[in-house]
Amino acid sequence: MEHCRHIGVISLFPGMLRSIFETSIPGRASTKGLVCYHYWNLRDFGTGSYHSVDDYPFGGGGGMVMKPEPLGEALDRSIESLIGLSGGIPPRLVYPSPQGKGFVQKVAREWAESPRPLLFLCGHYEGIDQRILDGYPLEEWSAGDYVLSGGELPCALMVDAVVRLLPGVLSNESSPVNETFSNGSFDYPQYTRPRVFRGSEVPAVLLSGDHQAIRRFREEVSRKKQQAVRPDLNGNPAGVSR
Repeated sequence: MEHCRHIGVISLFPGMLRSIFETSIPGRASTKGLVCYHYWNLRDFGTGSYHSVDDYPFGGGGGMVMKPEPLGEALDRSIESLIGLSGGIPPRLVYPSPQGKGFVQKVAREWAESPRPLLFLCGHYEGIDQRILDGYPLEEWSAGDYVLSGGELPCALMVDAVVRLLPGVLSNESSPVNETFSNGSFDYPQYTRPRVFRGSEVPAVLLSGDHQAIRRFREEVSRKKQQAVRPDLNGNPAGVSR
């Protein structure tokens, strides 16, 4: 599709990501033709009769390392495909890794505003052969300071954060502007009917019709929560990668 944003994934478990990307907002974006998802199963590029994708590490150590041959073949095939689909634009290569730079809202917005396709390489086991990281312009990005079993869940987080920022994906275009981190602060608390729930009432100012007072109330509550929950953000705009 001419205006479709192409997002590709190389994974041992593409079905895991397919189920996520076909649901909720990522799925809605696909149905609208705003995003096109592409999947490459790394096992299809495995070596030998068993389609092996991993082996023991040189130098010893626990766990297995993903082999360079399947990774290289999968990257070559997927990069070529995405370049063809996007009119010659090379994809941004993303390797989810706890050793990468912190993925934050500012980065999600930059990726959403760029016309480049996204291609995620999801690792597993003890990681991937270093020669792949040295030989391809892979960007390492981290979803947090913790270790997961593979790159699929961080990939899903990053894709969701980017897709919802694409024009036309959300029915309310102001939603991403007012959310946490988008304007340098936490989002404000939300309330809906009923007015009283188990003895707890909606703040009266929200029912006043005074839009200036409502704005001031929301800003103050957001500021106080940010200071209490994330004091590390004070003096550093939220969503800035450090």
